[in-house]
Amino acid sequence: MPKILVIAEKPSVGRDFTKVLPGPFQKSEGYLEGPEHVVTWAVGHLVQLADPDEYDERFKKWRMADLPIVPDRFKLVVRDERSKKQMNVIKRLLARDDTSEVVNACDAGREGELIFAYVYEKTGSRKPVRRLWLNSMTRRAIEDAFGHLRPGADLEPLQEAARSRSEADWIVGMNATRAATIRLRSSFDGAVSL
Repeated sequence: MPKILVIAEKPSVGRDFTKVLPGPFQKSEGYLEGPEHVVTWAVGHLVQLADPDEYDERFKKWRMADLPIVPDRFKLVVRDERSKKQMNVIKRLLARDDTSEVVNACDAGREGELIFAYVYEKTGSRKPVRRLWLNSMTRRAIEDAFGHLRPGADLEPLQEAARSRSEADWIVGMNATRAATIRLRSSFDGAVSL
C-alpha cells in the first residue's frame, strides 16, 4: 500500500503528527514510520544558497574588482555534516517506491515554504506535493489540517516570495559585506558583516 511522506520542519513537530495520524509508528534513524505515513523533518535549514566560492574559485579571495557577485542561477548546498545526514534520510524516503506523494508540513509561512522548497529541489524529486497549513498544534487543528491538505501549487507565490527575499539577502549581504570589509580592512580585524 502506498504511503504518504510527511516532511515537518522539526523532529518535535513530526512526533506531534504521529500522535494524530493512524499508527502505530516505528522509530528509525531520522524518521517515524506508520502504516499509512512516513514522517520525517528538515531540522530547520538543511539546504542553503551556496557561498560565492562555490560558483567560482576566484571568489575565495575578496577583491573589489570581483564585485558585484550576482549568479545567473543560484546553487543550493547542504549546510553541514549534520544536515547531510538528515538530507540523505529525506532523499532515501523520497526515492522509495512505496511513497506516492509528499506533504509539506513545514511551518506555515514564507520561511516554512522556503525550507521545504530548497530541500525538495535539492533532492530532485518529482513526486506530487500537497501542503499542510497549520496555525495551531492542538490535536483538533492537526486532524483538521490533514483533512484539508492543499495542492502544493496553491502556495507557490508565497514560496517564490521567500526565494526572492533569500536571493536578495544573499546578493546584498555577500556584496556589501565584502565591499565594507575590503574598504575598512585597516580599521577592523575580521569581516564587517552587513
